Amino acid sequence: MIDRTGLAAFLRRRRESLQPEDVGLPRGRRRRTDGLRREEVAFLCHMSTDYYARLERERGPQPSPDMIASIAQGLHLSVVERDHLFRLAGHNPPPRGAASDHVSPGMLRILDRLGDTPAEIVTELGETLRQTPLGVALTGDTTRFTGPERSIGYRWFTDPASRQLYAPEDHPALSRLFGCGLREIAGLRGPDSRAARLAELLYPRSEEFRALWDEHRVGVRPDTVKRFVHPEVGLLELNCQSLLDLDQSHRLLVYTAEPGTESYERLQLLSVVGPRLAP
Repeated sequence: MIDRTGLAAFLRRRRESLQPEDVGLPRGRRRRTDGLRREEVAFLCHMSTDYYARLERERGPQPSPDMIASIAQGLHLSVVERDHLFRLAGHNPPPRGAASDHVSPGMLRILDRLGDTPAEIVTELGETLRQTPLGVALTGDTTRFTGPERSIGYRWFTDPASRQLYAPEDHPALSRLFGCGLREIAGLRGPDSRAARLAELLYPRSEEFRALWDEHRVGVRPDTVKRFVHPEVGLLELNCQSLLDLDQSHRLLVYTAEPGTESYERLQLLSVVGPRLAP
C-alpha cells in the first residue's frame, strides 16, 4: 500500500537537499529556492512538473515502478534510498547488483562533470545506462535500445550496422571480446542469469558467436585504445579509461585523445558536429 504522506515528505526532503550543481544543472542568477525546484526534478526524472508536484502534495494516482525508478535516478538516490522510495510507493524494490540499472550517485556526479568529454556508464553486458552529450555525438544514443538489443555484444552478432562504428581490422578482436566476455559473465552469474539468456538467444542466430562460444575461452580483455570510425569526422583513436562500481558492476568509460594528434583535433570537431543517430 502506498504511503502518500511518507512519500511526499521523502521527496521534498531529497529535493531540498540537492543543489543544481549536484545533478549537472546550471545554477542561474537570482536563485532563491532552497534546493532544486520542482520543475528541475521533473526534468531530471523525465516527467511533467504537474505529475511530480502532485506526488509532493499527496495527490494523484499511485506511481508505477518505472516512474519510481526514474525518480530515484533523477534525485541521485543511493540503492538503499531507492529501495525505501519503492516501499513508500507501495512496490517491492527491484534487484540490486549486476541485474540493476540504477546508477550510483557517485557515478552520476562524475558523469555530470564530464560534459565536454565522450563518456558513458554501461552494465557488465554492455548496456548503456547514461551518456554525456559528446558520448552521444561519438556513438549515437545507445540508451534508446530495448530488450536484448540493449547489449552491444548482442547487437554485434545480430545487426551488421552496429559494426560500422569500428575500424574493420578491429572486428575479429571485438568479436572475441564480446563472445568470450559473455561466456565469462554467464559462468560468473549462473545458468539463470541475463548473460546466459543472451547466449541462448545468440547461439542459433550467429555462426560466428557459436564458434566463439564453443571455444570456452575466457579472460579476453579490451585494448586501452579504441578506434571509432565516425561518419562525419573520420577515424578517432581514443584512450579508454574505466572506473568500476563494484556494488552494481557498472563501468564508467571515458574516452580521450592524446593532445597534438589528428584524433585530438577530430574530437574537438566532434563537439561542434553534435549528436547523431545510433547505427
